[in-house]
Amino acid sequence: MGNWLLPEGFADVLPAEARRIEELRRALLDLYRTYGFELVAPPLVEYLDSLLSGAAGGDDLRLSTCKLVDQLSGRTMGVRADMTPQVTRIDAHLLNRAGVTRLCYCGNVLHARPADLLASRELLQIGAEIYGHSGFEADLEIIRLVLESVEVAGVREPRLDLCHPGVLHALLLSDPAGPALGGAITLLLREKDVPGLGALACEGLLPHTVQALKTLANLYGGSEVLEQARRVLPAVPGLAESLDTLQALVDALPQVAMSVDLADVSGYGYHSGITFALYAEGWHDALVRGGRYDHVSHAFGRHRPATGFSLDLRKLAAGLEPAARARAVRAPWSADPSLADAVRALRRGGEIVVQVLPGHEHDQDEFVCDRELILEKGAWAVKAF
Repeated sequence: MGNWLLPEGFADVLPAEARRIEELRRALLDLYRTYGFELVAPPLVEYLDSLLSGAAGGDDLRLSTCKLVDQLSGRTMGVRADMTPQVTRIDAHLLNRAGVTRLCYCGNVLHARPADLLASRELLQIGAEIYGHSGFEADLEIIRLVLESVEVAGVREPRLDLCHPGVLHALLLSDPAGPALGGAITLLLREKDVPGLGALACEGLLPHTVQALKTLANLYGGSEVLEQARRVLPAVPGLAESLDTLQALVDALPQVAMSVDLADVSGYGYHSGITFALYAEGWHDALVRGGRYDHVSHAFGRHRPATGFSLDLRKLAAGLEPAARARAVRAPWSADPSLADAVRALRRGGEIVVQVLPGHEHDQDEFVCDRELILEKGAWAVKAF
């Protein structure tokens, strides 16, 4: 094994791809600023207690977090696996504002283990969060920002998949044995394991709850699923409100390709309202994930409703068309001060100028030198090849 080999799940980013990723980062952060989002940059490493305190039901996040010992304090620290809890801490504990706060971020996160066989362990996470408003309007703004983000990136024909954990929550609260079996039920629903759900009758669930869960596992498809759910699910407290919120979102985005999967409860312990995932051709998994998480800020001593999204810029760039090579000006190497002035002026004007070092030809694959800086009649001028 050579010393140059990287650990499994890590990869170098080469020039053309790195440029594409950086261009996406700048374009998206500029977009978020036009919506009024403020940029924050939390640290890569924090004490583990702080890093995980905002992760409601955060067993998955705990397993994904790499741990190390702080040599100064002896306390356990963690390398962040998700930036959302950090941004929530900033809103609740440092900014401490009373009204609505819009925050965005971009930074590297590290996973102790990959999310799936094709996933990287190092992600460049970018996202945006709205704090301080519990109404549907904040969810709608976040989803509109997601749709504009992928449009800016050049993603074609995105499809939005919606869910609301309040549907399952309402069903479980209507059964005395429901809350204690929530973890097992979410796993079965995630796999759409109808026989497994049927076996829960032996665990103490009431027969009508078991039947409702089996029905829930098959409630996925177009927006008509919402009306179907009203007909076939029991009218327990809280269920209609969750379906109403989903319907309002569907009605507000009539031009968006959309599906509903009421059994997609992978964030059941974390999310408190609408959840969504955005899919597109060219990516094997969800490209963007997000939703409402009103309970996370409780760990930081405040009750701040929150909704947001995040995506991996490396993953986004990998599914896009290769970036076009940049046009550049080729310049000779010379000690002539007038040449240095000419090169400086071109660069200040936004041109890429590649000076060819003595004894070398231009061999940088990322640039196309279609013009040349030459000395003509005592002055340096740009001429096309």
